[in-house]
Amino acid sequence: MTKSIADLRQEYTKAALDVESANESPFVQFEKWFGEAQSGELLEPNAMVLSTVDEMNRPFQRTVLMKALDHSGLVFYTNYKSRKARHIEKNNQVSVLFPWYAMERQVFIQGVAKKVSAKESLKYFTSRPHGSQLGAWVSQQSQVISSRSILEMKLAEMKQKFKEGKVPLPDFWGGYRIEPTSFEFWQGRQNRLHDRLLYEKQAKGHWKISRLSP
Repeated sequence: MTKSIADLRQEYTKAALDVESANESPFVQFEKWFGEAQSGELLEPNAMVLSTVDEMNRPFQRTVLMKALDHSGLVFYTNYKSRKARHIEKNNQVSVLFPWYAMERQVFIQGVAKKVSAKESLKYFTSRPHGSQLGAWVSQQSQVISSRSILEMKLAEMKQKFKEGKVPLPDFWGGYRIEPTSFEFWQGRQNRLHDRLLYEKQAKGHWKISRLSP
């Protein structure tokens, strides 16, 4: 028998998180959890829900893939004419959420999105599968189209156009680096008394760590 929505619940018992055991650097702590998400063979552990706002301050979310990570930020790639890119051009304050539900964990990051260099975008673009490279040329992301056949016709056109050599980087496609201003690490616990650690960026690259009530 199907349960009612109100009766859907899961007790979280897999792990704990406290200030004493957490790393003083949110980047190191994130790398640790991300490594465990990879080892746990989660589906798309690098998938993150990106939130932006439009010119009327209406929020929008979509899932993108983190494709690089270092202590300066997290990088994802997109069409620079897409809806998300238009939002970022007007307001580059963004947030991302990593929903690692199978591990009873979430990581919420706020920060500022800035375009990466063309050199960095090209390096990543050339590492993509050939079909994905062609797809970047095919899709006018977020634009209305009449049918999927439009995409298939455009793909055939691009295959013909670039059949003799490498696929060049489109001038309308590239990466953004999210430079974090805060991280929140969330670990599910029993009785809904979850562990939440908030890292807030301070002067000179230091981070303040606080425990939040669940």
